[in-house]
Amino acid sequence: MFDFAVFGSLFLTLFVIMDPPGITPIFLALTSGRPVKVQRRMAWQAVCVAFGVIAVFGICGQQILDYLHVSVPALMIAGGLLLLLIALDLLTGKNDEPKQTKDVNVALVPLGMPLLAGPGAIVSVILAVQKADGAAGQVSVWAAIVAMHVVLWITMRYSLVIIRVIKDGGVVLVTRLAGMMLSAIAVQQIINGVLQVVRGS
Repeated sequence: MFDFAVFGSLFLTLFVIMDPPGITPIFLALTSGRPVKVQRRMAWQAVCVAFGVIAVFGICGQQILDYLHVSVPALMIAGGLLLLLIALDLLTGKNDEPKQTKDVNVALVPLGMPLLAGPGAIVSVILAVQKADGAAGQVSVWAAIVAMHVVLWITMRYSLVIIRVIKDGGVVLVTRLAGMMLSAIAVQQIINGVLQVVRGS
């Protein structure tokens, strides 16, 4: 048996949180200037990292948070601060590639985590796994997770066509746009974390 209601609910939730259309300009900005093969590999790596993180937290996420004595709001605020650092670098960085991308594999940080596998997605998956009833519910939950990551890979993989069209000048514009969008996402994530702390106190 397959529970389409559970599948649809979690898939739509993850789609809104992980936002495949919104991740496109950020992916293009962070991977600009690299060979197409490298960019494609980064798209695949980012999705694999995100799926790995989501899977681990889906299986034993609550236990991990409890063991580390980390609250969900703290996770949200930390992720928001990390995203804000990347966003500021995109907004004020050089015209070639952001400084952050020279030091780390952007497929791991910030693309894989915390952009794709962020606090919102992690918490949604933890709750969905806990609420799923029986084998049908669990299969539906994990099918939704896999389907969402397939959509993310397709979106990033074929967004590379955009770079060939917009050329270097367009990449600079996309980089600034991505920085602005990412900074707004980061600030909102921090606000949400702070609000949860205030409500819980």
